[in-house]
Amino acid sequence: QAQLVESGGGLVQPGGSLRLSCAASERSFVLYTMGWFRQAPGKEREFVASIMRSGGSIDYADSVKGRFTISRDNAKNTVYLQMNNLKPEDSAVYYCARTVIGGRLLERYDTWGQGTQVTVSS
Repeated sequence: QAQLVESGGGLVQPGGSLRLSCAASERSFVLYTMGWFRQAPGKEREFVASIMRSGGSIDYADSVKGRFTISRDNAKNTVYLQMNNLKPEDSAVYYCARTVIGGRLLERYDTWGQGTQVTVSS
């Protein structure tokens, strides 16, 4: 069964940067659109960004557009989320997930990582 493992979370001051990584265990990684989601305490999990198989089509939530960049390295079976100019409201557990269908809806994603905590605080 495919596994997704996130890393790179941590504590950062407002205005700082972090780079999240998500490594997939299977070489079929290249067949999937990959997404990043986040969930803050007491809130629903929300879409952050997605990138299609070839990397040619990328989508961002309005709240992160211009600050976050999603990318992927199919040779390494890894998707990244570069987060710049972080704000306290970006604090959440960040999850990567994969989908054949694509899009922003959580139910379209069939495999999820365990999540990595991002805390933005001074």
